[in-house]
Amino acid sequence: MPTNYAPAQYAPQPFGQPQFDQQTAGYLQPMNMPAAAAPYGQPMGPVGKIRSTWGVIGLSIITLGIYSLFYYYATHEEMKQHSGEGLGGVVGLLFGLFTGGLVNAFVLPNEIGNLYARQGRSRPVSATTGLWVILGAAIVVGPLVWLIKTNGALNAYWRSVGAR
Repeated sequence: MPTNYAPAQYAPQPFGQPQFDQQTAGYLQPMNMPAAAAPYGQPMGPVGKIRSTWGVIGLSIITLGIYSLFYYYATHEEMKQHSGEGLGGVVGLLFGLFTGGLVNAFVLPNEIGNLYARQGRSRPVSATTGLWVILGAAIVVGPLVWLIKTNGALNAYWRSVGAR
C-alpha cells in the first residue's frame, strides 16, 4: 500500500489521518497536498473599490435600499476576489435580500477584519461591530455608526494595498 506522507518510513494512520511526527512534535503535511498559505501572505487578487460612506448612505436612501443590496454584493465579491476567502457576492446579496441585511451586519465586518488579520494587523472591525445595527436601531444612530466603522475600515484596507 503506497503512502503519501513524508517521511516514507511512517505508515499512514487509519482513515487517511495525518500522523504525528515525534521528532518535530507536529503533524506531517501529506506530500500530495499543498502547504497551507502563510497567514500574512500578500493579497492574491485585485484591489477593491473605495466607496464614499456618505455616498453609500445617500444612494441607499434615494434608491429605497436597492443600492445597499448592490453594496453587499460588490463588497463581498471584491473581498472574495482579493483574498480568495469569504462568502462572495452572490451569497452576500442573498443574505441581504432574505435577512434584510441583518446577517451582513455581522458577516461583512468580520470578513473585513479577516483581511487585516491575514496581514498580521489588528482588526479594526469584527462580527461584534454588527451589534451597532441591532442595539442602535431604535435611535437610528446605530446603523449609521456601523456603516461608518465598517466602510471606513474597508476603505482603509483598500488604500493600504494600493487603491486610490
